[in-house]
Amino acid sequence: MQDKLIITIGREYGSGERTIGKKLADKLSVPFYDHELIAQAAAESGFREDMFEQLEQRETNSFLYSLAMFGTAGYNRVNMADKLFKAQSDVILKAAKSGSCVIVGRCADYVLRNIEDRVDIFIRSTTAAKLERSRTYPEYQENGRMQERKLVEMDKRRAAYYNYYTGQKWGDGRHYDLCINSGRLGIDHSVNLILDYIKGMMETDNQG
Repeated sequence: MQDKLIITIGREYGSGERTIGKKLADKLSVPFYDHELIAQAAAESGFREDMFEQLEQRETNSFLYSLAMFGTAGYNRVNMADKLFKAQSDVILKAAKSGSCVIVGRCADYVLRNIEDRVDIFIRSTTAAKLERSRTYPEYQENGRMQERKLVEMDKRRAAYYNYYTGQKWGDGRHYDLCINSGRLGIDHSVNLILDYIKGMMETDNQG
């Protein structure tokens, strides 16, 4: 592997991104960051971990409206959300500057947009695969079954969060180096495809 490589993974809910990211990091022998970023951001900023979790997971389509949970006045709501995003971004930048790593979600591709040694991946999946993978999450089930509408809601929240802070469209292939459907490929083939892409990219760079 080259001296430094940052891999960011954008994802649909239930696409297996955490498993893919962890396996990828293990194969490359680099650190893996997902929920670990929230814990670190909370420790360094003094904000509660659940505030970072809720920042990306609000229910409404209007992201500005969703900030109501953070305060009583409109200005304070936006200000608090921005503080949380800034604290989280600082941790992401620190992790990337420390060396090669794999980072899942949280607008990492945008936060690290000025770092050249970066590969941005987006992982989507089929509805059937997402429903199967999410069956162990009781908070998104009704009568013991995962509801498709819950998956749609989660992705809408992520899209609103990403679009608001980046000014880009979440899931738009133009903003990523590689887009993968893990529902069609499966976890291991998805990991191998990403590794093949990185290998090919490095060989091309070396030739240049």
